[in-house]
Amino acid sequence: MFAHCRSPIWRVDDISNCVQRDYLKVLFPLIAIGISSLLLILQAVLRNVKLKRNAGYKSLPNGSSAANGPSGTENGRPTVPGYANGSPTPDEVMEEEEEEDDVLTMGGGRLVLTKTTTRGSVAAVDSPRGQYTILVVELLAIVAIVSINVVALVIRAYGPKGTPATVAGIATWVYILILASSRLLLSRTRWRIPRVWNHTAALYTVLWLCSIISFRSAIIHPRSGAAQALVMSEFALTTLVFSIAIGTRKGNKTVVLEWEDGIEPSREPLASLFSIATFSWVDSIVWQGYRKTFELPDVWNLVPKEKAAAVIADYRQLSKTAALTWHLMRYFRGVLVVQCSYAVVGGIFTFAPTLLLKSILEYIEDPESAPRNVIWLFVIMLSFTDILRSLADQQALWIGRKISVKLRAIMVGEIYAKALRRKAAAGSDTLLGDKKDKADAAKDGMFKKLLGLGKKKATSKPDSDPTVKDPTAVRGADEQVNVGTIINLMSVDSFKVSEITAYLHFLFAAGPTQLIVCIYLLYRILGLSSIPGLVIMFILLPINIAIARGFGAFQKKIMAATDKRIHTTNEVLQNIRIIKFFAWEHRFSNIVNDKRAVELKSLRSKYILWAFAVAVWNTAPVVITFFSFLCYTMIEKKPLYPSIAFTAISLFTILRVPLDQLGDMIAHVLESKVSVDRVEEFLNEEETEKYDQLRHDCRDEDGDKMIGFKDATISWGGKESSADQISDAFRLPNLNIKFAIGDLNIIAGPTGSGKTSLLMALLGEMTCIKGKVFLPGGGYSREDVRPDPETGLTETVAYCAQQAWLVNANIKDNILFAAPLDEARYRQVIVACALQHDLEVLDAGDETLVGEKGVTLSGGQKQRISLARALYSNSMHVLLDDCLSAVDSHTAKWIFEKCIRGPLMQGRTCILVTHNLALCVPQSRYVVYIEDGKIAIQGSAEEVIASGKLGEDFIKSRPGSAIASQIPSRVPSSVGDESGGTLVDDMGTAPGAKSKKAQKAKSAQQDVTKDAMSETKAEGGVKLPVIALYLKAMGPWWFWVLALAVFGIHNFGILAGNVWIREWANQYSTESVSTYHTVSTQGYLGNSISTVQVASSRIVQLQPFFNPTKTSLLAKFAPDVDVAYYLTIYAIIGILSMFIALFRDLWLFFGSLTASWHIHTRLMESVTRAKFKFFDATPLGQIMNRFSKDLEAVDQEVAPIAIGVMSCALSIVVTVALITVITPGFLVAAILISFVYFFVGRFYLRSSRDLKRIESVQRSPLFQQFGETLSGITTIRAYGEEKRFIRDNMHRINNYSRPYIYLWAANRWLAFRIDVIGDLVAFFAGAFVVFNIGKIDAGSAGLSLSYALSFTENVLWLVRLYSMNEQNMNSVERIKEYLEVEQEAAPIIEKTRPAANWPSEGSVEFVNYTTRYRADLDPVLRDVSFKINPLEKVGIVGRTGAGKSSLALALFRGLEAEEGKIFIDGVDIGLIGLQDLRGSITIVPQDPTLFTGTIRTNLDPFDLFTDEDIFTALRRVQLIGVPTSAGASTVDLLESPDTPTSTSTPGTNKNVFLNLSSPVAESGNNLSQGQRQLLCLARALLKNPKVLMMDEATASIDYNTDSKIQETIRELKSTIITIAHRLQTIVDYDKVLVLDKGQVVEYGHPHELLKKEGPEATFKGMCEMSGDLEALQKAAKKAWDAKKLIDDE
Repeated sequence: MFAHCRSPIWRVDDISNCVQRDYLKVLFPLIAIGISSLLLILQAVLRNVKLKRNAGYKSLPNGSSAANGPSGTENGRPTVPGYANGSPTPDEVMEEEEEEDDVLTMGGGRLVLTKTTTRGSVAAVDSPRGQYTILVVELLAIVAIVSINVVALVIRAYGPKGTPATVAGIATWVYILILASSRLLLSRTRWRIPRVWNHTAALYTVLWLCSIISFRSAIIHPRSGAAQALVMSEFALTTLVFSIAIGTRKGNKTVVLEWEDGIEPSREPLASLFSIATFSWVDSIVWQGYRKTFELPDVWNLVPKEKAAAVIADYRQLSKTAALTWHLMRYFRGVLVVQCSYAVVGGIFTFAPTLLLKSILEYIEDPESAPRNVIWLFVIMLSFTDILRSLADQQALWIGRKISVKLRAIMVGEIYAKALRRKAAAGSDTLLGDKKDKADAAKDGMFKKLLGLGKKKATSKPDSDPTVKDPTAVRGADEQVNVGTIINLMSVDSFKVSEITAYLHFLFAAGPTQLIVCIYLLYRILGLSSIPGLVIMFILLPINIAIARGFGAFQKKIMAATDKRIHTTNEVLQNIRIIKFFAWEHRFSNIVNDKRAVELKSLRSKYILWAFAVAVWNTAPVVITFFSFLCYTMIEKKPLYPSIAFTAISLFTILRVPLDQLGDMIAHVLESKVSVDRVEEFLNEEETEKYDQLRHDCRDEDGDKMIGFKDATISWGGKESSADQISDAFRLPNLNIKFAIGDLNIIAGPTGSGKTSLLMALLGEMTCIKGKVFLPGGGYSREDVRPDPETGLTETVAYCAQQAWLVNANIKDNILFAAPLDEARYRQVIVACALQHDLEVLDAGDETLVGEKGVTLSGGQKQRISLARALYSNSMHVLLDDCLSAVDSHTAKWIFEKCIRGPLMQGRTCILVTHNLALCVPQSRYVVYIEDGKIAIQGSAEEVIASGKLGEDFIKSRPGSAIASQIPSRVPSSVGDESGGTLVDDMGTAPGAKSKKAQKAKSAQQDVTKDAMSETKAEGGVKLPVIALYLKAMGPWWFWVLALAVFGIHNFGILAGNVWIREWANQYSTESVSTYHTVSTQGYLGNSISTVQVASSRIVQLQPFFNPTKTSLLAKFAPDVDVAYYLTIYAIIGILSMFIALFRDLWLFFGSLTASWHIHTRLMESVTRAKFKFFDATPLGQIMNRFSKDLEAVDQEVAPIAIGVMSCALSIVVTVALITVITPGFLVAAILISFVYFFVGRFYLRSSRDLKRIESVQRSPLFQQFGETLSGITTIRAYGEEKRFIRDNMHRINNYSRPYIYLWAANRWLAFRIDVIGDLVAFFAGAFVVFNIGKIDAGSAGLSLSYALSFTENVLWLVRLYSMNEQNMNSVERIKEYLEVEQEAAPIIEKTRPAANWPSEGSVEFVNYTTRYRADLDPVLRDVSFKINPLEKVGIVGRTGAGKSSLALALFRGLEAEEGKIFIDGVDIGLIGLQDLRGSITIVPQDPTLFTGTIRTNLDPFDLFTDEDIFTALRRVQLIGVPTSAGASTVDLLESPDTPTSTSTPGTNKNVFLNLSSPVAESGNNLSQGQRQLLCLARALLKNPKVLMMDEATASIDYNTDSKIQETIRELKSTIITIAHRLQTIVDYDKVLVLDKGQVVEYGHPHELLKKEGPEATFKGMCEMSGDLEALQKAAKKAWDAKKLIDDE
């Protein structure tokens, strides 16, 4: 009867005829074509339904996205020239290729993102070679197979029962013929059947597998000559079509390749099935990496649907219903299912070698049982099944990597998009806070975190009804994750989650499959005795989970400690200038080292747990074997034959892997669940209200456009629903302002009165409690707005923040800010913003890179570039926040006339916050004067001036109205040498006409600029000195002697355990059969403990011992074996091995911790004592990368991986030696195979090393852009540039993913190649055993084969760990680079130490002093000589860039003298230690630097002064004390607990400085710019120095406060050197030093200098420029007279 076959299926040496005939020839093929035809019918039906549904709106997606995308794309894909837009070719080709990707879905979600997919991309159509020729060959082969079947039917070649088989064969192949012909005939028509190629390929595979079996039968049992010939020819033809299917391009069709920015597209879409399975498409990557060093442009592009934009667009179409974790699972479910199915296949095939080994050994024990061909089948299967397992595993892991790339794109993209929408108010970040002249209750979130919530986020949703009694309740409504946490979410959490997803299939599929199969097999072999072993295994599972969770907990502790250390390090490096100026390096290094000690302490506990975990892991097999064999021999009383003993041990060893992995994966998955939840919590945070506030039609009641506020109350706090809920945050109550559109508006008021807050409120960045905000175009994206055809302006906003925010690009990019370049306008902007001179001075002109946060530029330059960006933009409304404070008076005047009132501002609304009222108010249309958040007065300039509110400031320096319109008497050198009239009208070639020098320098500079900022990466192998550095740091020579000894003893111990089992088994044995097999590759992936286990366990599995002297003629039944004796000794050996392993790991970890401590201490010292120029040229991000990423590798990766490398190398040597001893012939094969290994490894190492380096370098720009965006978020939103930044972010994600994904492709390439070579080893070992049957016993054979099987894995791990070791050493190498930076002079030189009270008088003298920043640059100070007498007050003036700040640096030896000397009190400062010098004199730097902490810790970080001293200093700088007439009472931060809340009535803002423990946020963000400058001044005054240097210390302070401070300073009994932009500050000093281009131009009393006439009178010219000449002359005369009086007395 059909398909009823008697068992067994396997008869001696072949599968039974019945099964071959009925199943392989009839059932399987017919089922296959049945499934195929059903799928085709279903597909056709669905397609028709879809077409009908789409008929209505077919053209929509193209239209919408084409409108958004650049020309040349359709649907975000390139249109190919030469095809009409509807023609089927490339588009449909693409559609067929990307199965899930139907055109429709692409349209909708791509809108925002279209541009990224194909920016500057070119499409190339790539057709497979011989596309149709191959198809014709295929058809001919099918016809031939059909005819063979017809012949067989006619001549009845397969006997009487063979008819159904031939008929089924004809039916199957005719069906295939129809499908294949349709591929040929219909492919160019509208009737083509999509994806029909997949059907033919699948059918070929099924039929080929079936025909292999018939082919083998036909060879060993031929039925008749004719039948044999027919079967063989059919097999040959089937093989031909099968190889065509797997060997030609998948789908055999045309593919559109996209060349984006000249980056080569991925070759993966062009690969054949064979190439995809074996990763041959990676060959060219590996080859290219081998030939030359890889650079980023050489790395292929991602496949279009894996690019960030496409992934996110696709992801956002899935509506979110569940928690983020489940939502992501749902999104990836399809891929995960495929991945898991591969994993199941791999898991099942893991056991094939063990079972085949058992069969081979049984055959060797009894060679007569079957013909010789059977054992050859087993030997071939040994390799073949392992290759199948390898194929499945590699695919599962590769799919995992693909998921991980997509998931990272989704997470980073979502976090970034969210960050662009976060509230500005509660953010506490370096630059964000600087823009707020107000306090900010929201800052609380950050302190809570710093005070002890580690990395936990302090976000909370708005409280439902908080009361004022509980001060934190109000703040809760307004907390936000701080910036550090957001960067952490991006850099740590999203990376952690995407890493884990690559291995999810272990948890869902591979692990469980292996467990089930293994338990079943053990039960078959040991029977009931397997139960104790299994019980222990399952007890180990929770232990494993516990250990893994312990790891998680320690890891958290380490992360928290690392966070704290990195935070402190970051702050130290950000404020390194002030730390150096105050000679605090040593003290701050100690603070960081204390934090480091805490971190290493947590690391130590993790390492101890790790060592114990490894010990448990290594002891487990011994314990399990012990109990199972105890039951087997003592309870069941069965003899323990070697075949049973070693097969069981082998299975237990395999079983240990999934158990360990499961424990590990469960813990990892839980850990990453925490990460996903953190990300989700951030994504659910409140967003900015900007868009809601400003998206309305900004018109007043009469329908005219309006900018301003209507009955608005605006606060930095959260939403307030009731009167109870008024928060302490700074607020602007009851605003009714209507700014003049198209004209100049001024916002004025004392320091800290809320001027910046008013701008922020206008931009919609604050919380609007009631009323409305009007700002036309404020809530829209710049890309959506069309310019006005007449004026060329758009209804958008440009904004220039008080703390200039620049992007890390060149100056030109910063000014253009992605607007199209209009040469003439660009030149006018440069001149108007007085940038021309600066660009001439800078080597690379406007190509100069500004560096991170603009490190390469001075404060004034940053400010002017930021202003130029606002001026260049085509925005109708320009908001400028105090853009005149960072420049000197004549530049300020120039900018006001040429820029703010110049032709480029015609018809644009300008709202300017300024202290420089004398200059600005008279020419403005509307003035708003704020005091303490309330509008004191507003109206036209005339009204406000008349009211007298502008105070003495104004009356004192009110210019004659004539001056404003008159051409300046001297065009400042800052603007070329043309006369004022022609400047902006006919500039000709102003910035273009660069001097020859600049032209020349520019070409040279092209390379330099790139290098200065871009991160370097090492090339080639890791150098010896690097390894030596690390080894020396670990310990002296005896440390290493002991370490190597322990390694040896441990290996010997493991060997002993296996020898002992062997001894024992041989007591029973007739033949010593030791079948012993080990774990397969996947054992070591995704293991937290992986590498070490690999290391220690690798060997455990390797040594069943071979003793050739043993004869196999022992007694048939051994006498009573003393089981107890053998078991006890076995247990003792196991326990001893465990202790040795434990000691070994602890010893190496101890060394690694020592190394970590030494390396960090050296790195910290080296960096803090580096010269100033190191910090100018090196972005903070790069230095921090060394302290975070690279140090982490040194701490956590180097040691375990090095242990692994040593262990694997040992195992390999043992393996080769053993196999060779048993079958010497193997040595020949071994030598050849080693060569192949060597080549494969070498190819892989080179390319993987480069890719890994590129990947770590590409991480920096991603993080850096993230930090940059967070600090400039208000500016980006004000300009409406969010979309562009999102695109840029996508671009950077792609740049990071490219090296990453191809690195893993290379990894898979290697794993597969090594598996195949390893299977060659197994095959040759097996072949030599077969040749020697009869000469060797089963024991030796088993030994040889089990070693051969374990060999692959050791080699794979050796290559992989070796390359990981190189990558980690790469971190050591990067750290070493910083250990060698140029250091400053010694802190203390004993021989020349000055007296303890030096300087006692305070005279300062420069003698012929010359210096330069770098040897290749021009001198910044040339031949400067002047003398300052004790206690004189000297002002230093000069235009921006004249060398004023360089002079300050020189005094502190931030620049060393090239020629000349500087004397202080007669001591040559070049000869004494830096600590003595800097500790004795004091500077107040230009950029105010504050530390996180309290007001007290900022003024007095090392507790040297009393509270009274500190309050006195604060009084002196006007931060506390009698309220002044100008109402300069300062802004409050949040109250500290000791301030009673009752006194605060809503609406007044309190003074924080009355309480020394008021918190100061990171970089002092919660204080206004002016307040920070005053605090820094107070810090300097506390030291009561004899020499005080002030570098523009009062630039951001209103004139009123400034004049009071100057009074304080005049009373000081010390020498004072002030660099000033405001001339009134220094006009009554004793002397003025005028610098220009680094030389002294004038030096004398201001009164005398003002008397000079003619071109020599530089100082007088500057005074005239400022428009205050008369007032300045009066003041100078008064001071002169006073001085004369004193002198006369």
